[in-house]
Amino acid sequence: MNRLTRLVAFAAASAAIPALAASPMTGPLVGANNAQLGTVTVTDAPSGVLLRVEATGLTPGWHAIHFHEKGTCSDAGFKASGAHVHAGKAAPVHGLLNPARKDNGDLPNFFVAADGTAKAEMFSTLVSMKGGAGRLALADADGSAVVVHANADDYTTQPIGGAGDRIGCAVIK
Repeated sequence: MNRLTRLVAFAAASAAIPALAASPMTGPLVGANNAQLGTVTVTDAPSGVLLRVEATGLTPGWHAIHFHEKGTCSDAGFKASGAHVHAGKAAPVHGLLNPARKDNGDLPNFFVAADGTAKAEMFSTLVSMKGGAGRLALADADGSAVVVHANADDYTTQPIGGAGDRIGCAVIK
């Protein structure tokens, strides 16, 4: 399977969402100065997690979104949320289209309409809420975060695919 086929299959997975196995975790998506931007819902499923995002007040166009390793959105630039979710102590190799990828936090980009609103749904087979079956746990001891970036992810460039500043954050615990 080539890299483009893998990306298309990954992004299309939300069209065939498996039966959901657990109660969803819903939390606020916050921006600068803790401004409410919307909600993020993460639901565990038998083969990964379903992520739903509803947002307002974002810049129109494509935006990257990733799972980050620490469940905090406490600082102004959301840097305390750490790097993307990944296994091991070494820095993750980023990119859904990168054959050397070791980054479980990667997700497809989502689109924000001209009025600043977005409704997106995506599925990741790379993580689960509690871990297991080769998937990293989002709801581990320190939780995780869903981080929205200012730009789209190009799925290959290191370290974050050219995604730019962190402009939104939601805690997963």
